[in-house]
Amino acid sequence: MKNDNHIESVFNHYVETKNFSGVGLVKQGEDILYHAAHGYAHKGFLVKNRVDTKFDTASITKVFTATAMLMLVDQQLLSLHDRLEDIIDIGKGKLSKDITIYHLLTHTSGIADDADEEAGESYEAIWEEIPNYSVREATDYVAQFIDRQPNFMPGEGCRYNNAGFILLGLVIEAISGRNYRDFVKEHIFDVVEMKHTNFYAMDETVENAAEHYTSITDANKQIIGYRKNIYSYPPIGSADAGALTTASDLDQFIRHLSTGKLLSESLTQEMLTPKELYRKHEQVTEWKGYGLEFLILNTTNDLVYMQKDGINAGVSCIMKYYPDKDITIIILANQDTDVWDLAWDIQDHVVGEVL
Repeated sequence: MKNDNHIESVFNHYVETKNFSGVGLVKQGEDILYHAAHGYAHKGFLVKNRVDTKFDTASITKVFTATAMLMLVDQQLLSLHDRLEDIIDIGKGKLSKDITIYHLLTHTSGIADDADEEAGESYEAIWEEIPNYSVREATDYVAQFIDRQPNFMPGEGCRYNNAGFILLGLVIEAISGRNYRDFVKEHIFDVVEMKHTNFYAMDETVENAAEHYTSITDANKQIIGYRKNIYSYPPIGSADAGALTTASDLDQFIRHLSTGKLLSESLTQEMLTPKELYRKHEQVTEWKGYGLEFLILNTTNDLVYMQKDGINAGVSCIMKYYPDKDITIIILANQDTDVWDLAWDIQDHVVGEVL
């Protein structure tokens, strides 16, 4: 494989000036246009990242949860419009009795998050009061949001929500009789042959996994050092975030998903069809649905790309797929960096402007 020189120069620019450390993969069909690693997986021992290094996916994990949920719908074990309270009993709280699976998947449930990041709350701050090592299973998260005042009634708005996907994890466990992580591994990771993907804990030995680093900055916002993110969130991923994967495995996943190899034809189309308007710009519209984000042009309503991204302390990542051109852009980083602008710069070269 010979990397596209322009893509390579863009990545090198972000390495040299934008603090990028991680892996980038750009493919069109079976042709690899770029696949390279930059920076260090372990700064202490100066171990370099490799193209098969495992990275935290943050909220990209939500796509695995959404796919797992639709698999259960495919098996007719529940429907998208079943009510949450008819499936699981999580005790008294301020959750509406009218919340459905559809509301949770599309970020329209209105429930309060454990940390309302859209309102400026810090997710890291939760663990100043709660030992992060005490939160390992989906049930462990519930107390952090169940008594918080909802933002709106189900179906009356759209607000990005992590807690809703924790509840979906509990639904998957209740319906399947399996632990969430075991179900996803068996029915998604193993089926797609994502051999380097799983829910690995920070306190276990994991071969070829990157450490993740948060920038320490001075008064002028210049980076003066790094700290590990081991106290920034729970030690193992759950239904809302935290699976570890490689760029190649993610490419495998999105192509299997979009070509109907994981879900029935009807539910594949359901998942890949924009559902709820999230924000609108002059020329483009962004939509949320089933854990994915979509971009369509206002002038044509054509789907331009599917996208899911994620950000946590020391983690930033993005997965974009352009169905008409069969192009994937996948970027995984293990320190704070702007993967969104990087992906846009790559898009301008391999896809062209979409505005």
